[in-house]
Amino acid sequence: MDRHAFPVVTTDALGRRLRVDAPPKRIVSLVPSQTELLSDLGLDDRVVGITRFCVHPEDWRKDKTIVGGTKQLSDDPIQTLAPDLVLANKEENTPAMVEALDAIAPVYVSDVATLPDALGMIRSVGRLTGTTPRADALASEIDAAFAALPAAPPLRVAYLIWRAPYMSVGGDTFIHAMLRRAGFVNAFADQQRYPEVTLEDLRALNLDTVLLASEPFPFARPQFADEVREALPHTEVQVVDGEIFSWYGSRLLQAPSYFTSLRARLADAPS
Repeated sequence: MDRHAFPVVTTDALGRRLRVDAPPKRIVSLVPSQTELLSDLGLDDRVVGITRFCVHPEDWRKDKTIVGGTKQLSDDPIQTLAPDLVLANKEENTPAMVEALDAIAPVYVSDVATLPDALGMIRSVGRLTGTTPRADALASEIDAAFAALPAAPPLRVAYLIWRAPYMSVGGDTFIHAMLRRAGFVNAFADQQRYPEVTLEDLRALNLDTVLLASEPFPFARPQFADEVREALPHTEVQVVDGEIFSWYGSRLLQAPSYFTSLRARLADAPS
């Protein structure tokens, strides 16, 4: 732990200035992918609170206090924990939540839409937690792994995150950035956030592939994937690991090899 780097004064993704005077000893994370990052930075003994959606590392769910969901916290749990740093995210957490937590502890809010954003977040969390060398090494390793991704013929895809209604991803999302890095062309790149679509819309798009995310909606259950396959009999439909495409912390280390394997599976799929 780098105690000599403190105090740390920084500006978060919302332009808010925060100051951390000493290496934090009681951290609360409200963002699943950043919770996993804290573990990979070796901060197990300094994380005291996480959300119920923070599923990695698995043993933290029984060892840490569950403070609620990413959009709604339980009554007063964070104040009871007396944190000295809270990690939040612009998309995952609400402005009202961030404002309330500001009265309790310094709150670092990330906003990650691209790989460079993610690498910057990792380095910032390293500074804020006194783990700069480890965080910088992790960010550099991720950056190098993405730079080494082999080129692949572009495939026009729709990536579905939800059902009833079906929802895809627009060009201003982190998932879109990951699709591009994997060599895919997002059919909804000209739209924002998470547009609603129909199976009829997908049929009209002349897609190479439909990618069904394993989370947040459980498309991995056969009945949901089969529904899409039956509606699109001439389009390749693949269930993919939603965490790989949407988590912007240390799980990014796994993404380049996963993307390479996925592209190989698609190349081998019957046309």
